[in-house]
Amino acid sequence: MHKKLVNFVRDVYQTKEFVPLHAPTFGGNEKEYVNNTLDSTFVSSVGKYVDQFEQQIEIYTGTAKAIATVNGTAALHTALYMAGVKSGDLVITQALTFVATCNALYHMGAEPVFVDVSKSSLGLCPKALECYLEDNAFINNDGFSQHNVTQQVFRAVVPMHTFGHPVELDELMTVCAKWNIALVEDAAESLGSFYKGQHTGTFGDFSAISFNGNKIITTGGGGMVLCKNYDDGMHTKHVTTTAKVPHPYEFFHDEPGFNYRLPNLNAALGCAQMEVLPTFLKQKRELALQYKDLFLNSDFKFIEEPEYAQSNYWLNAIICPDVASRETLIKETNANGVMTRPIWKLMHRLPMFENAFRGSLTNSELIEATVINIPSSPLSGHNE
Repeated sequence: MHKKLVNFVRDVYQTKEFVPLHAPTFGGNEKEYVNNTLDSTFVSSVGKYVDQFEQQIEIYTGTAKAIATVNGTAALHTALYMAGVKSGDLVITQALTFVATCNALYHMGAEPVFVDVSKSSLGLCPKALECYLEDNAFINNDGFSQHNVTQQVFRAVVPMHTFGHPVELDELMTVCAKWNIALVEDAAESLGSFYKGQHTGTFGDFSAISFNGNKIITTGGGGMVLCKNYDDGMHTKHVTTTAKVPHPYEFFHDEPGFNYRLPNLNAALGCAQMEVLPTFLKQKRELALQYKDLFLNSDFKFIEEPEYAQSNYWLNAIICPDVASRETLIKETNANGVMTRPIWKLMHRLPMFENAFRGSLTNSELIEATVINIPSSPLSGHNE
């Protein structure tokens, strides 16, 4: 299979050079817009492209207000802060995620609680969430959910749309409503993904998107907080701008804030990338279909979007029949200049989260042992 995959990748990308997992593609107005910021001297967080980029995301996702931040972790930190997460709180998330999800919690003084993922979405499983809460939580007199033993409040549930595949949002929202826990979507990987026709990141009151260099579009580094309510969005913008009260020259800050605003220089890149996002999505879907055909009659299973969703197919992935075949495929493809990689180590296997509360993680452990990512850059522009 490794020879078949290497030959396919080299043919589809028309190159004999090293093929990365997901390379940024620049072929539109990126240079023009970035040069405009240099000419204007407005390269920091004040500039027309920051506002324009936020408006583009608002229109595309259908959110009430979008707030641009320096990176996806800052966006998630802000979203959690705005959702009311405090030091000492418990936040339920998945062990199958990138470490940034848990890092944001750690630096807030909150503690992650890991529940299992669904095999169909690779994201937080609503049944596992409900079971964990039934076994470990009670609703107090104030209507909040608390841990049976430690009495800590379960403040938020953070599902991550793994590789861009939307989680089962209706079911998760039902559980969250029953237990009065805020839903904060980690939509870092899912720009361009829709759940039953509605864009991911628009179900929770606050959500986070990433524009890192390896995402479907990039601003170099960058993120976005999606806010369901406009007034909450304006407050979020205030908080991410050091909570400075507008004034021509005086510095007065009316609450603790973050210096998290995205620079105009990065936003210019984002504006140009948004113009070609529909093309990227089309090309990535075409690539996914070709991968599906490639693995159709093999022991390797291509991971498709859930039946209820339209995925951006940010990172394509396959399920290997066993650990040995996974290791062989990774070793041989990388040795031949085609990058593949295993999924992240589960969060509870990392030293800083090894003592976190967790439920049964059967699906997460199986996915960790057998899933690998394969090259996923948009079909055109790989060499641009």
